[in-house]
This record gives sequence, structure tokens and C-alpha cells, in this order.
Amino acid sequence: MAYKKQLQIALDRFDQGLARVHNMIKRGKNADAIYFMENDLKDLYDQLQNIIEIQPEKDESRVGFLRGGMAK
Repeated sequence: MAYKKQLQIALDRFDQGLARVHNMIKRGKNADAIYFMENDLKDLYDQLQNIIEIQPEKDESRVGFLRGGMAK
């Protein structure tokens, strides 16, 4: 369950980051949006990607194998 919880938290954070970018663009703050995407949003994406690449334990979701190969 820890894997699924970590994955959901990372997805929620990334979703919040995307919402921030959307709001910045809506308000015409394009330079701020670009800066945020190149820094903070990239970090949020990297955190999400790292969790997806982690091998889950026992019978948990096999989503972690999408990028890293097949499970044994």
C-alpha cells in the first residue's frame, strides 16, 4: 500500500503544479509560467517518474515496471 500512496501523493502534487501553470497563463504571466515549468514542475515530474520506476513489493501494482521492464 505504501507504493500506491506515494504514487497518489506524487500525482496530486504534479496535478497541483499543472494547475498553477494553467492559472499563470490565464493571468498572462507567461514568463512566470515558463520559469515554473522549467524548474518546479520539472522537479515534480522527476519525483513522479522516480516513483514509477521503483519496483513495488510483493503483490502490489506492477505500474513500476512500465519503464523498467517486465516483472519476474
